[in-house]
Amino acid sequence: MPIYWLCIIVFVLAAIGFFLGRRRALQDAGGKGINLHSLPSYYGWNVFMKAVVPAFGLMAVWLLVQPIVIQNKVSKLIPASEIAEGSNIGLVMTEVRRTAVGLENAVASGAIGEETAGNAHADVADITSRLKDAGQIVTGITQPVLHAAQVYRSSAASSALAMTILVVLTAITAIAVSVFQTHKDFRARNVVEQGVLALLIAAASVAILTTIGIILSLIFNTIEFFRLYPASEFFTLLEWAPSFSGRGGASSLGILPLLWGTIYISIVALLVAVPIGLFAAIYLSEYADVRLRGIAKPLLEILAGIPTIVYGLFALLTIGPMLMSVFGDDGFGWMGGGRAVMTAGIAMGIMLIPFVSSLSDDIINAVPQSLRDGSYGLGATHSETIRQVVLPAALPGIVGAVLLAASRAIGETMIVVLGAGAAARLSLNPFEAMTTVTAKIVSQLTGDSDFASPEALVAFALGISLFVLTLGLNIFALYIVRKYREQYE
Repeated sequence: MPIYWLCIIVFVLAAIGFFLGRRRALQDAGGKGINLHSLPSYYGWNVFMKAVVPAFGLMAVWLLVQPIVIQNKVSKLIPASEIAEGSNIGLVMTEVRRTAVGLENAVASGAIGEETAGNAHADVADITSRLKDAGQIVTGITQPVLHAAQVYRSSAASSALAMTILVVLTAITAIAVSVFQTHKDFRARNVVEQGVLALLIAAASVAILTTIGIILSLIFNTIEFFRLYPASEFFTLLEWAPSFSGRGGASSLGILPLLWGTIYISIVALLVAVPIGLFAAIYLSEYADVRLRGIAKPLLEILAGIPTIVYGLFALLTIGPMLMSVFGDDGFGWMGGGRAVMTAGIAMGIMLIPFVSSLSDDIINAVPQSLRDGSYGLGATHSETIRQVVLPAALPGIVGAVLLAASRAIGETMIVVLGAGAAARLSLNPFEAMTTVTAKIVSQLTGDSDFASPEALVAFALGISLFVLTLGLNIFALYIVRKYREQYE
């Protein structure tokens, strides 16, 4: 049974429990709501909540544990002879799962009968041919892999059936117990409010738990990478030249060229975005009238809603040719192609303008008017007040806006891929093609990754390096904000 049908069944049972709980409470109170401790609906929600929470909790735990148990069971059926040299059990299990899914889809479409799909002595060539005729993608199926896929499919089906039965029984049992506990003096409102409070706490914890999960996944895979590739070379090599299996040669996985490209392109982007965004914010907050501000600010913020792939195409088709016409072979001769640091940096800077302008505008408007009035009272002009009073008072927030834009620039991928190229090099020439950490993370994880080779695991080392870089920026921003906030308080 599909998961969504099981969810619908649980919700239907819980809705029935809602009415049963509400009805039992009113019956115990003689049909008079005034005799109840809580409103009648609270008794219904008490039953509803106690039916849904354990049922969905069991379902979540089951779905997390089931793949691990089945994989451990099926992996024992794979003989060592099936694991080719340079491969691992993970790759074989990937083929097993793909074959199991193919069998399930073929049975559902009628291309293969249930008896044939479950026959342990079925002809491998015949099964492979039928799967391909049914439009399933299968490669290299052997008899042990087919048998493991059949066991995997049957185990998954049995587990899903067992989960369905247990979840439904859990919901029914919870409804029965909750309805039995319901009486006119039951503190249903207290129980429901405590349950809602727990739900709110769980929702607030999602961000924290997600962050912890991301960090742990990066750390564990990075540790595995450094077991296969020396950390000293990763942080000191001046060359990035991955060589995947089958292509020959040893890989040189030095992060420094990628880190330099990331920082260089981000600096160019900030040199474009910060002056324009800050000047736009000063004008909108200090000089523009209400009507002009109401038109200009929404138009400026439209830039933030444009997809980054559009900026990448803009860089490739417009900014690159424009720079080539000036700095290319027909101009100064500094630029060999349309893809370069300047191309990506300018496009990224345009994308970051609303980040700087909107945040800076809000921060400048938050400066108390009393500071401006005091400056005017001392004889300062409008421009002097902005330079010497408003901007210093708003400096912590402006620094935060700039660093937010910097973090956005460091994490950008599509503009870099289309505008800056894919060359990993250490160079000071802004008219040469370069690449960034994020672009290489994408390229290393594109295609079938077995996460057993350094060339695939290096993406996690790059990711945690980028995480540390942005964390450092945030710590620096916090330091600046605290330092100047104390000065102006």
